[in-house]
Order: sequence, then C-alpha cells, then structure tokens
Amino acid sequence: MRDRTSVARRRVIGGAVLVLTVATGCGGGGTDDGAADTSCERSSGKVTLQYWSWVPGMQQAVDAWNSEHPDIQVTLKTTPAGNAGTYQNLSNALKADKAPDLGQIEYDSLASFRLKGGLRDIAQCPGVTDAEPEFADWTWSQVDFGADGKDGVWAVPQDTGPMALFYRKDIFDQLGLKAPTTWQEYEADARVLKKAGKYITHFSQTDPNWFTGLLWQNEATLFERDGDTWKVTVDRPESRQVADYWQKLIDDKLVATDLQGFSPALYKAWNSGEVVTWVSAAWGYSTIRDNAKSTAGKWAVAPMPQWQPGEERAGNWGGSTTAVLAGSEHPAEAAEFALWLNTDAKALEILNREGGLYPAAKAGLDLPALSQPVDFYDDQRIFDVFAEASAHVDTDFTWGPTMTDTYRYLSDGTADATGGRTTLGEVLKRTGEQSADSLREQSLDVTGG
Repeated sequence: MRDRTSVARRRVIGGAVLVLTVATGCGGGGTDDGAADTSCERSSGKVTLQYWSWVPGMQQAVDAWNSEHPDIQVTLKTTPAGNAGTYQNLSNALKADKAPDLGQIEYDSLASFRLKGGLRDIAQCPGVTDAEPEFADWTWSQVDFGADGKDGVWAVPQDTGPMALFYRKDIFDQLGLKAPTTWQEYEADARVLKKAGKYITHFSQTDPNWFTGLLWQNEATLFERDGDTWKVTVDRPESRQVADYWQKLIDDKLVATDLQGFSPALYKAWNSGEVVTWVSAAWGYSTIRDNAKSTAGKWAVAPMPQWQPGEERAGNWGGSTTAVLAGSEHPAEAAEFALWLNTDAKALEILNREGGLYPAAKAGLDLPALSQPVDFYDDQRIFDVFAEASAHVDTDFTWGPTMTDTYRYLSDGTADATGGRTTLGEVLKRTGEQSADSLREQSLDVTGG
C-alpha cells in the first residue's frame, strides 16, 4: 500500500478510541480498581506462551524462535481463519479466562476485540513503541488506532492483503481469452467460460471480507465519522454498483454459488478446472499452490479488473496482526515474540515462503523471494503485480468498531442472496441498518443505516 498515513483515516480510527477506552479488560486484563493494566514487567524463570494462528507454515517460524529462545517457548495452535471460527473461539476463551497469550487478529477485527476488552495494551513493553518506524505507516496506525501511541498499542502488524486476479492462463489461452482488464471484460469472459462448462469464479457465502475487498476497490467505504458521530455508509452508490454487478453474475449462473472459500470442494474445482479465477490477496498465492498442486505452471496473476478502462485501483483483503490478549500473564515475553515474528529476517522469509504473507514490515518488502520468479506460476514474478496493486489501494478506507457484527450480517445476507431469497443490493441495505443498530447498542452516536 502507499506508504503514507491518511489524516482522514487517522482521525476516524482515533475517534473509535474515544469510545473504546471505556471497555475494561477481559480475563484478567484489568487492575483491582477496574483500570486497564498497562504494566509490562518481564517474568522470572522460564515462560511458555500459547499462540493461535491460521498461517500455513507458522510452526516453522515458531520452531525457529524456540530454538533461539530456550527460556521463552511458544506453543502453537493452528486454527481456522478468523471469521471461519477463530474469532468466536477467542471470544469464548476470553469469557472463560482460557484465552491464549497471543492471537492472530486481522486489522478489521482489532477494534471489535478491543471493544470487548480482549486486547492487552503493550505500549509499555520493551521495544514496542521503538518498533513503529519498522512498519509501513498505515499498518501501525491500525494497531494504535491512529492515536500516535497516546492511547496504547494493541498489536504488532504482520501482513497486508493487496488484491489481484489469479487465473488459469492455460484455459484462457485455449479459449482465446486474455486476462480481463475491466469488469465488463470479466463478465464477457464468464459467458465464454460458461459455454465451455466452467465457472469464472466462486461467490462464497462465508468470506464477507472478500466482498469488502471488492467494495474497497470501488472506493466504497463502510463507515465514516464526523466529530463524535459515526455514519454507516454500507449502502451507498459505489457499493450498489459492485453488488448489482455480482448479482447479475449470480442470476445468470456465471459463478459457482455452492462452493465456500478455503474448502475441499473449492480446491477440487480448482484442480479440475471447473473454477478458473480467484480475485484474491497476495497471500492467496500459497492457498492455490498448496491446494491445487496438479495445476502447477498453469496459473498466472494479473491486476484486478477495473470499473473504468485505464484505472489502477486495487482492493485489500485481510492483513493481520499479532495481538497480546487480555489475561496473558507474560505480556513482555509475548510482545517480544510478536515483534520478532514480524521483523526478524528469518521469520519474515518463512512466513512469506510457507504462508504467502506480504509483510507489513518495511524490511520484509526487500525479501529476495518477492523479486524472484515463482515456479508454481510458470516462473512469473507475481509479487511485482502485488507491489503495483499495493500502491493503488485506497488507504482512507475506514473500519467500524463492530466489524465482526457487520461481517456476520453481510455473511448471513450473502447466503440468502446466493440462495435466491434476496439480492446483494438488499443485503447492503439490511447490513447497513443492522450495523447502525449494533453501534447504537454500544452507546455510540450513529447516523445512516
């Protein structure tokens, strides 16, 4: 992403801090008088930390840490992706005082966990605030909520998710198609592929953050803030354009609506050539590589199709942090591991090679792997495409403080839309209304929705 921090974005995220500071710590994260515990003293003796993450290959990074830090050992639990179960499990664990020391939490969900009192402020932990210059500016503003550290630091940035188009070049070549440069061309290609017995892509009911990335590309923000008032903008013209486009593809049966993201059925469809594109983030390269092995050498990567010829806009899907959770008895050691995991050259190389992460750390962008041809993609330098996409992501996009609720509403509505019971346009309207109600339940001033 562009290496700048939007004043507007920092003002909006900072506004969330005004209301989020009322939350008290969950699972032992507070003091006897109810104030948040910001102390960060090192523990005595050997320490064992628990960490939940869904990144492929994370165990290799943990093993590297454990070999170098005999007195601070990390036990990894591999979990489903955040909205696929991990966030609910983390919430349940926090309520039961059984949460791990660290958890992988995406940028869009940090505010929700802070609102629940589920995060530990690590600003006072050794080395944390000093690490800010090591990360892309916009990613650090995500973890201190744009308050320049004045209201604490709530996680360490891990990666970002600039989006592009993965496509089966062999099948496109066989049908005389080129990588589509506009969404109009994408639809036309979908019709050609349908006649050949193939779907251009799948439309998942369980990946609302993927759909949000499509909205993001069209500069369709979900939330805005004016003074102390939140404005819910889920249902707006830019969003409707995206929704109406995909609704047409659904209605005309040009996309598979019975395949969920990150599922064995989807991987089978990739391997068989039934589904031939995926608009996804940089980290998606390893998802295809590891789950569609029979298609090695047949995929390529191109920029996202554009709404207008000549534009260069890209969306962002995902991007995570390593957060120290409320209740951790070893916040200093947990913060030390989080910093190492996301800045150490060896760790960054492992997470890129095995997990496909596009690092948030500035040093990570100089990884040799990011400038090398990738065997699986017929030796294409695919990260050149993602680097260009990263430069064209709108960094003013605003997350609301209850995104887990918004995503749940969007996911439920998408299931109804793909099932023919409503439309994506109506889903946006309903999601906006429900999101506004969710904010009001948190005693926030809200307009819209």
